[in-house]
Amino acid sequence: MEKVTKILVHLSKNNVAPQCARFAQSITGHFTETLDEVEVKCSLENNRFTLCECEKGRGIPLKRATFCPFKYLSVAEAAAIPLDVQSRGVDVGVAILLQSANQKVLLTRRASSLRIFPNVWVPPGGHVELDERLLDAGLRELREETGLKLDPGDVSAQLLGLWESVFPPMLSRGMPQRHHVVTYMLLNTSLTHQQLQASLHPEPAEVSGCLWVDASLVKAIVSAVDGQEGSVTPLEGVAPTISVSEVSPEGVLSESDLPLSVLCNRAPNSGEDVERVSTGTKYALELWLKNLEGQGTRC
Repeated sequence: MEKVTKILVHLSKNNVAPQCARFAQSITGHFTETLDEVEVKCSLENNRFTLCECEKGRGIPLKRATFCPFKYLSVAEAAAIPLDVQSRGVDVGVAILLQSANQKVLLTRRASSLRIFPNVWVPPGGHVELDERLLDAGLRELREETGLKLDPGDVSAQLLGLWESVFPPMLSRGMPQRHHVVTYMLLNTSLTHQQLQASLHPEPAEVSGCLWVDASLVKAIVSAVDGQEGSVTPLEGVAPTISVSEVSPEGVLSESDLPLSVLCNRAPNSGEDVERVSTGTKYALELWLKNLEGQGTRC
């Protein structure tokens, strides 16, 4: 039996035994020919992250961007991807939407020195390591990136959805180099965002800024749909500037104002990327809003 060196995505359909996903195939497209979103069942066992089909209403949403490179990649283009890239398979990541007691969620800006998605706002997260559970991996990444030390007993966890992430995010910006399925987990805490903020000690090699967003700000962010043209209409009641915590190279926090327009930037079709909220993060924040609305209905 081949030795497992990292967690990879495996796919199962029509009751066929799970097979390791190929780097150059669309994970979402494996389950639907035309749509960009589908429900699947997922499990992490024996260091395999397996996705399989399920009946509607009984699974977890899996989504890709409308401009996902693997949706449009030709057979010839796929074959031209270097073998060392193709051999990577499809990695598994976890991202944590940490919700405070006063219903705010933590976003972090990736350091400018990072090769993948620099200066982009995302929830804390990273790769799932061998023999880790999703929750344990998420809490580890949260601790490593932000300094927040939470135990599984300190939070209630919920899997919100799955995102097919590709870098670069569209073919017009280059051939795919990385391919992940990101699991977005919602963690509810009994601490307010002020209490959590007091314990923040971000790792400057990974994080250059921190921001707590509430529902009104999230609605403004997700209104800027990546892949669409036209200006974003400002939402009533949302301030034009947002207070963020900047992280110095020494890891010291200082407050500054960030224009709301930066958080509403869309993914560019060409050239250098811009500071923005990632497309996958917008998807996760939309799921978070729906979850909040559901909580309000039950109350």
